[in-house]
Amino acid sequence: MKKGTQNYINIHTESSPQKPFEMFKQIVKRTFKGEMFVGLWIVFREMIRFNIHTIQYPKEKLPLSPRYRAVHKLLRLIESGNERCIGCGLCEKICIANCIRMDTKIDENSRKVVTEYTINLGRCIYCGYCAEVCPELAIVHGDRYENVSEQRAHFVLKDDMLTPLDLLKQKEQKEYPGFGAISDEADKFIKKTPLAY
Repeated sequence: MKKGTQNYINIHTESSPQKPFEMFKQIVKRTFKGEMFVGLWIVFREMIRFNIHTIQYPKEKLPLSPRYRAVHKLLRLIESGNERCIGCGLCEKICIANCIRMDTKIDENSRKVVTEYTINLGRCIYCGYCAEVCPELAIVHGDRYENVSEQRAHFVLKDDMLTPLDLLKQKEQKEYPGFGAISDEADKFIKKTPLAY
């Protein structure tokens, strides 16, 4: 091959139809070529099979990955039942959708407590930043993905997301297995330190 010359391959295509009858002939030719009947045969074959893999949705639900980011949950301390949230406000600061609101106050024991915690789930993009930045692992993404309501102000209050105490007593709240969770071997790495008192 000489420098500067290229070998082009000419592809012979049908000229586009100009008259209505030619357009009709092209449609008929493409329709009865066979691909449509192959597709119809595949659909018919799957219809008459008896091992249908359909999930009966309200009764059956597919298992979810532990890293699935669904509606938020606020966890409690399993030992005492107190809220894990310390009111640091990191989740509110990192939220890129600006949907988390938190109000705190100092209680009679000079500790910061959260008085109001809301997440606007209509605005949330479920990015997971709030769960990743939480130092106490207080906010996680749960497994409730059915997020339907007739009103905008749904499932946004702290009481709706916080683990109820009766479920905590029944051991329904499990330790979160996702990002930032304590590993099973964590006890091996704890070293005893001398006490200051």
